[in-house]
Amino acid sequence: MALGRLVNGQWTTVWTERNEKGEFQRMPTQFHHKITADGASGFRAEADRYHLYVSLGCPWAHRTVLLRALKGLEKVIGLSIVDPVISEQGWKFSDKQGCIRDKVNQADYLWQIYTKANPTYTGRVTVPVLWDKHTNSIINNESRQIIQILNTEFNFFAEKMVDFYPKSLQAVIDQTIDAIYQPINNGVYRVGFATTQTAYEQAMKELFLAMEHWENVLGKQPYLCGDEITLADWCMFTTLFRYDLAYYGLFKCNLKRLVEYPNLWNYCRELYQYPGVKQWCNISHIKQLYYVGLPELNPSGVMPVGPIINFDLPYKCRDRQI
Repeated sequence: MALGRLVNGQWTTVWTERNEKGEFQRMPTQFHHKITADGASGFRAEADRYHLYVSLGCPWAHRTVLLRALKGLEKVIGLSIVDPVISEQGWKFSDKQGCIRDKVNQADYLWQIYTKANPTYTGRVTVPVLWDKHTNSIINNESRQIIQILNTEFNFFAEKMVDFYPKSLQAVIDQTIDAIYQPINNGVYRVGFATTQTAYEQAMKELFLAMEHWENVLGKQPYLCGDEITLADWCMFTTLFRYDLAYYGLFKCNLKRLVEYPNLWNYCRELYQYPGVKQWCNISHIKQLYYVGLPELNPSGVMPVGPIINFDLPYKCRDRQI
């Protein structure tokens, strides 16, 4: 992949996330501080203190943008959106349509945010990043932890009183997010970036077994954890939304398209049409990220015109149609 990384604070593109078997192995994130409503963690939930750096093309960052909107935290937590095309120096800030420059740190590249937090940082330079303007440092760059923080710890400031991580379901939600991560969320990358036939076919097998499993689950209940939309659903949604747009073609996840799974496709449309979601679903940024920004997989940089997918088609909600 062309994301690059920092080694002792110096940018480099000489690295790999594959093992000797040609299997894609994602490097772990490193900033895992937590913001709490009462400040017991050392970082108190406050208005105009934290800033979110994201890519609208990236499914991991997309989760955090959605939770910021779904909770009504747009006036509380700032936002910068990087250029959808990954440059030779990684994620960059630009004036391209749909992007928002860094007005907090005035950085040109995301790696400058990382070195401001830690001048000798070694590791991946990824989105999302949750930044603390008080301590001038990165609070967290793990999407799963950030969406929990946004859901739970900023309720005093939230304009929308919804809870996607209720205490009664937290164990089930955590188990479900674990269950979809490796075969589906990360699975599409394990397929797309495999460099041996064996690695590719193994990842494909796991991906499509999982897709069939959740297709069956959604034939019996409306959402992954039962009758309520939870964080697990938003984690699944950002992968499904990109599935036919990028993963089916570019990543060779091509046994079946999403639209060939009646329940998953219906479910994806329902989540897309949930109030506050579709305005943060940028198909242009997604296509630019994958087809233009990953020359390893698409050397020509030619971006496909299709497929034509209507996420606004009516969806069936149990025995009624919306």
